[in-house]
Amino acid sequence: MSENQRIDKWLWYARFFKTRTLAAKVVSAGHVRVNAERVKKPSSSIKAGDGLSFMQGRQLRIVRIAALGERRGPASEAQALYEDLTPEREAAAVPIERVGIRPTKKDRRAMDSLRHTDS
Repeated sequence: MSENQRIDKWLWYARFFKTRTLAAKVVSAGHVRVNAERVKKPSSSIKAGDGLSFMQGRQLRIVRIAALGERRGPASEAQALYEDLTPEREAAAVPIERVGIRPTKKDRRAMDSLRHTDS
């Protein structure tokens, strides 16, 4: 196995994206950074030890590449390809004292801000 691999292939092997085409689209759109440098070509090479940051859905993922993949295997095999450095966010609950009453505009804004910070 070579010491470099295409970034779209690795993202697919590591099961961050369902298809390789979807991984390539995210890279082409410029939403992936390798060692803090924006990458726009799906054919860009990565190697073990590189750091990646990208959006997966509405969540920012930060990972360090531990190994290059040889195939798209089961999830346990895919998790061995990277070290997850994504910071855990603590969900702060918004106390709503009134039970059975519709939330006020202030309460809805608080709930919306929680939804946006969790994702």
